[in-house]
Amino acid sequence: MSGAPGGRRPPFPGLPGERVLEEAAGARRRRGNGGGSVPGTLLCTNRRLAFVPGQAPGPRGLLRSEDEVALPCIHKLVAASSFSKPKVLTAASTLKFIPEELAVFCRDFRLLRFSFPENGLAPQAFRVANAIAQAREAAARLGDAADGWASPGEAIPEEEEEEEEEDEGSSTTLLFESLRDWEEELQRLGAAGWRVSAVNERFDMAPSLPQYLWVPSGLLDHDLKRTFGHFQERRVPRLCWHHPGGGDLLRAASFHPASEPGSEDVRCLEELLLGGRGPCVLADTAELPTLADIQLAHLRLRALCLPGAVAEDKWLSALEGTRWLDHVRSCLRKAAEVASLLAGKRCSVILQEASDRDLNCLLASLVQLLGDPHARSLPGFQSLVQREWVAAGHPFPRRLGLLCQDSPREEAPVFLLFLDCTWQLLWQFPAHFGFTEAFLLALHDSSFSPDCSTFRFSCQRQRGRSSLPRLPSQTYRPMGGWQEPGGHRGHPKPCSFPPVWAWGRRYSRQQREQFRNPAGPPGPAGPPTPSTPAEPRLWGEPRLVLALAKGSLCPHPLPWWSRPPQRPPLWGSPSGSQGTLGGLLGTSCQPPPGLLLPCTAGPCVRLWHRCYLRALPQEQRGRLAPSLAGLTEELQLLQERLRACNLRRPH
Repeated sequence: MSGAPGGRRPPFPGLPGERVLEEAAGARRRRGNGGGSVPGTLLCTNRRLAFVPGQAPGPRGLLRSEDEVALPCIHKLVAASSFSKPKVLTAASTLKFIPEELAVFCRDFRLLRFSFPENGLAPQAFRVANAIAQAREAAARLGDAADGWASPGEAIPEEEEEEEEEDEGSSTTLLFESLRDWEEELQRLGAAGWRVSAVNERFDMAPSLPQYLWVPSGLLDHDLKRTFGHFQERRVPRLCWHHPGGGDLLRAASFHPASEPGSEDVRCLEELLLGGRGPCVLADTAELPTLADIQLAHLRLRALCLPGAVAEDKWLSALEGTRWLDHVRSCLRKAAEVASLLAGKRCSVILQEASDRDLNCLLASLVQLLGDPHARSLPGFQSLVQREWVAAGHPFPRRLGLLCQDSPREEAPVFLLFLDCTWQLLWQFPAHFGFTEAFLLALHDSSFSPDCSTFRFSCQRQRGRSSLPRLPSQTYRPMGGWQEPGGHRGHPKPCSFPPVWAWGRRYSRQQREQFRNPAGPPGPAGPPTPSTPAEPRLWGEPRLVLALAKGSLCPHPLPWWSRPPQRPPLWGSPSGSQGTLGGLLGTSCQPPPGLLLPCTAGPCVRLWHRCYLRALPQEQRGRLAPSLAGLTEELQLLQERLRACNLRRPH
């Protein structure tokens, strides 16, 4: 660890395995336009860039604050000098001047500026700038990323253990890494006719799927194995959520183009897809933005939200040109259609995407946020992300661009798009959510930190392989099935990295208190209970399969059917004054109790100011201040506006 000159700075309170590479004592952090600067020490560690204001760094180090940024979160590093042009620093670049200012452009829309006064800081400024560029690339390498991170044998400091024990959100969150978690959630949903299958317990049927799946009770594992090869990446249909009115939400990959099932395979496939549950509706992602669309819109939005990016009178048109809000709107609209379908009709809806690992995660999560009050509680939302994103195999490192060897074409922040959609719902229905904007911001920013297992791996199988020390090969017991030596079937293997929900490791108690919405529901809720019985099935044909496209339903034969089914006699395309959602809800345009139907009209979908405009401090004044100092600033701003109004009022 580099020592501070004169020993004026106490030891940096790093996390287990963290070490300081370079530091510049006496650097100053700029606080925005006209906000002045704060003196302190700029440190580059093997895990983050941290600015410690003043002389004392405080009792413990937090991974996320306004003065810290994880290395993978750094999008661009620019050094500037009054004698040279600004230079973008990379590990391969050569810095040929002493930087007077360092600008850190972050993937989470922050812009950090540090200056180095002319008081003997030149060597330190040069070294710390190069160290950041080198460490940023090293942290992005898959082989080097694990270097210096906490290993399973490293104990968490006692004060952090105590705080984690008191973190209710973490303790009640289901991680879906054990058989018990899947059984507990299935029981909460009250999904009769479904069971937990351990057919993929060794990840030999589908490597990217979780160990445990919810499948029809009448389908044996022996028959279930026949269905995997007929879907892309062997990702078979399985239950995501059960509506108490009788509707089931499933998700799956697309049918494999080379699939030619025999008669016995067809029987197993139809039992999995239909299972005597009435009509089946296939909802694909054709109407949603592609991964390339999402990535392009996000890049445009990030460029727009930098100081001086565009003239003020052209800012709104430029925002519209990014298409980001259009993508948010289309995702909310599609999720509302599916949620209305499940609430208004007794049918199964199967979300189908080519890979089943991106937009299916987003849609399945949004549908449950709209229809299940439990998913809108803090622990319920965390469990939802664990099941539909983490356990389901969303490739976080590739989509968030955390690994330098990944192709840029694979980057697409689908999870960040989901968080924006969630914020829109929170803004429109604040009393229905048990968490706050501060929680969503913390989750948004934590997604770029590779210190937690949640976003570090692409699937449950990869996450399990990171556990050290490695255990011997599995053994088979006739009564217990496949077991790990020294472990018990159904219990999760320990992972080297904690989940993101262990907020006590990175956020203070005061910060975590801001995660809970005092005006929201009193606590975790159960599944929605409809006040009136669900409508009876409208079609007598149990093998009826429909496709949902642009709010309309039309017959859609399965690939192995020789002739298409007839059109449903009592339910065609929504038309007339009911509109799309009215047609999907059936006889009433009013949503049933517990179902949220967001407005997706132009002005109803707003820009998430507190997230995207953080590089523009002047735009943040008076916007839902999350702290006492912020509330004081907001009060002062309101008083100024009130005085201005009083001056304009005629006497």
